Amino acid sequence: MMSVTRSPLARSRALAAAFIACAGILAGCSAGSTVADHLPTALGGLPEGSPQRPTTPSAYPAVHDLPPARPTTVLTDAEQTKLESDLVAARNRATEAAKSAAAADKP
Repeated sequence: MMSVTRSPLARSRALAAAFIACAGILAGCSAGSTVADHLPTALGGLPEGSPQRPTTPSAYPAVHDLPPARPTTVLTDAEQTKLESDLVAARNRATEAAKSAAAADKP
């Protein structure tokens, strides 16, 4: 009896056919609302009563969109110095208030 062997050409054709079939299946899964939404639940489709996909795009901006320019400007050197001194003064007042409260609690 003669053994049946495949030629390299037949093997490459079978591999190409398998590749095309897999590519078609993957393309069907990623097609979004065309194929995947109409599959039965047993084959991985959406269950009964699931909400429909939104028809309008999301309210979030695209990743490459830049935010608008800020309406306010950066503090000047004088404004920043004044703000820092105000914060230091507030910190010192809070420290003194905490020290006096702790001293008042001691018998």
